[in-house]
Amino acid sequence: MTDIKTIAVEVVYALPHEQRLTRLLVPPGTTALDALVRSGIPEEFPEVDPATAKMGIFGQTLGTKGLAPADQYVLQPGDRVEIYRPLIADPKEARKQRAEKAKRRAGGT
Repeated sequence: MTDIKTIAVEVVYALPHEQRLTRLLVPPGTTALDALVRSGIPEEFPEVDPATAKMGIFGQTLGTKGLAPADQYVLQPGDRVEIYRPLIADPKEARKQRAEKAKRRAGGT
């Protein structure tokens, strides 16, 4: 029987024109929040505050749908920790504005 000393995970953060992907080897028991801190992303991107950053694993937001919050979610080998940026505009309002603009172009009022 082998004793696993580290597991491989990724931490990613994307901006409109740049993406940072950091591969880490972490000890078993490391949380998503621990991996974010270890990644160095908060130092490189000061807008990422580990205490308030929304995070997910492969598109599933931590702290929802049965997933533990980032400070409690224990990473599994191969997990991809994603750091989400806050929305600039309300998605419903943006869709409404696009629909109104399309309607005006089509000759409607």
